[in-house]
Amino acid sequence: MQRRYRKPKPQKDLVRQFRANQYIQAPQVFLIDEQDNQIGPTSTQVALEKARQAELDLVEVSPRSKPPVAKIMDYGQYKYETEKKMRKVKAHQKTSELKSIRLSFRIKGKDLETKKNQALKFLADGHKVKIDIILKGREKAHKPMAFDNMKKFINSLDENIKTIQPVTGQGGLITATITKQ
Repeated sequence: MQRRYRKPKPQKDLVRQFRANQYIQAPQVFLIDEQDNQIGPTSTQVALEKARQAELDLVEVSPRSKPPVAKIMDYGQYKYETEKKMRKVKAHQKTSELKSIRLSFRIKGKDLETKKNQALKFLADGHKVKIDIILKGREKAHKPMAFDNMKKFINSLDENIKTIQPVTGQGGLITATITKQ
């Protein structure tokens, strides 16, 4: 039997790609030099020559403006620094997932306590929690009881609980989404 491996997803570039040097297609650019002085509209050839004299790159930083804005800078250094900043921002981002807990219609005792502890753990980690009750067969005739069970479960969790999506029923599914305040 042959094993199949999933190809890794290509990673998005953290830094936006800009046109640089000979890849700038506009005949005229608004030039900013290496000391951030605005020189003004100049032809692309003259701007490229100034960049070569400074031993730096001419980078089109705002291609949509009329004329496009081009800056004389070290493009490799710029890419490195912005990538470093983006990685730092990404590392400090707090990701909040939606965790799901499924209750049954007749849940009681230790099983209910286990689900409660699991929900509290998810909430303590900063996640949102979606609580489901799926009604099967004759349980669908007792929807009000299932709504009461769901509300009792949410009230038993903690006082610091905020309801994002209130208890709603659709067909045989009763759901609610909560988070910690």
